[in-house]
Amino acid sequence: MDLGLKGKKVILTGGSRGIGRAALEIFAEEGCDVAFFSRNADQVAEAVESLGRHGGAVVGDAFDMSDLDAYAAWLKSAAERLGGCDIFVPGASASGSGATGDWEICFNTDVRGTVIGCETLEPFLTESSDGSIVILGSTAATETFLFPQAFNALKGAVLVYAKQLGQALGSKGVRVNAVSPGPIKFPGGNWEAIGQAMPELYSATEAQFALGRWGGAEEVARTIVFLASPASSYTTGTNVVIDGGYTKRVQI
Repeated sequence: MDLGLKGKKVILTGGSRGIGRAALEIFAEEGCDVAFFSRNADQVAEAVESLGRHGGAVVGDAFDMSDLDAYAAWLKSAAERLGGCDIFVPGASASGSGATGDWEICFNTDVRGTVIGCETLEPFLTESSDGSIVILGSTAATETFLFPQAFNALKGAVLVYAKQLGQALGSKGVRVNAVSPGPIKFPGGNWEAIGQAMPELYSATEAQFALGRWGGAEEVARTIVFLASPASSYTTGTNVVIDGGYTKRVQI
C-alpha cells in the first residue's frame, strides 16, 4: 500500500529511541523529511546519521523541553527548517525519564507539551493539504494500572484533549488521532529495567498478554505512521489501543 507520505514534513518529539525512534525510521523510509529532539546528544547524533541514509532532510537537536517557552520556539524553528509541517507526533513523555509518579513533570511534559505543540504548529498544519496529529496516550489511561500515579491520570486528560481537538480542527482539514500502547519492551526502556529489578511484576505482566508475548516499538510505530498518513484520510478523533490483548475492556 502506498501511504502517500513521500515529501511530507514530520515533527516528532522525543525521537532518539523506543517508539518515537521506530516511527521516525518508518517515516524516513517512506520518503518524509523529519525533525525531532531528545535530551541525549549521542543518541540524537546516531539517529540523525541513521535517518539521513534514507535521503530525506533530517533535523535533530539535543534539547530538554523543561523550558516550555524554548520548546515552543524549537517547534516553530523545526517547521521553518523543514519548510512546513504536515504531521505532528508529540511523543515526548515523562515515562521516558522514569518520572511517572511526578505530577509536575508529567503535567508539563505529557499534557502541556502536547497542547503547546499542537497550538504552536496549528498554523503550519492548517496550511498542509494532509495535516495530521497523532497523540501518544497509554492503556494506563484507559484501565486501572498498577497503582494511582500522575502518568495514568494525566494520560487520561491527554486522550480527552485529543478527541476534542479532532472535533475542533476537522473543519480546518487537520485530523487528530491517538495511539495508546500497552506495556511495550525495547532496549533501554522501562520494561527492560523492570524485568531486571522486579522480575515477579515483569512475569505477571507478560502473562496477561492475549498474544502471549511482549510487543515491540516498531509494532506501535507502524500504526502511528498509518494513522498519520493520507492512507488513513477519513480517520479522526479515534484512539487506537495497541497492547497485544493486555487490556480487557470492551471499547464501544
